[in-house]
Amino acid sequence: MNSALMFCDAAPAAAQPGGMGMMIPMLLILAIFYFMMIRPQQRKEKERRKMIEELRAGAKIVFAGGLMGTIQEATEKTFKVEIAPGTTIEIARSCVSGVVPAEGAAQ
Repeated sequence: MNSALMFCDAAPAAAQPGGMGMMIPMLLILAIFYFMMIRPQQRKEKERRKMIEELRAGAKIVFAGGLMGTIQEATEKTFKVEIAPGTTIEIARSCVSGVVPAEGAAQ
C-alpha cells in the first residue's frame, strides 16, 4: 500500500499554461482561416458583382438555376430576359451566375 501512495505523489503538478499561451495559436489559426477561405470568397463575390453591373442588353447569361437567356432590357434591379423566342421573363440581377461567351470568342 505504501508503494501505491509513492506513485501518486511522485510527479509534481504540471504548470498550467497562461491565457496568452493559448491565444497565440488561436490567432494563428484564425489568420490562416481568413487568408485561405474568407478572403478568396470575398474577392470572387466582388468580381461577380462587377460582372453583373457591366451587363447590357444583348448579353447572353446563365441564371443560378442553369437556365440561359438573352438580356432584352436592363433596369436598376432587374433584367428582362428572353429565354425562348417570344418568351420574356423578368429576373433579379442577383440571379445571374455567369455570362455565356460568344461562340467565336476565345476563353
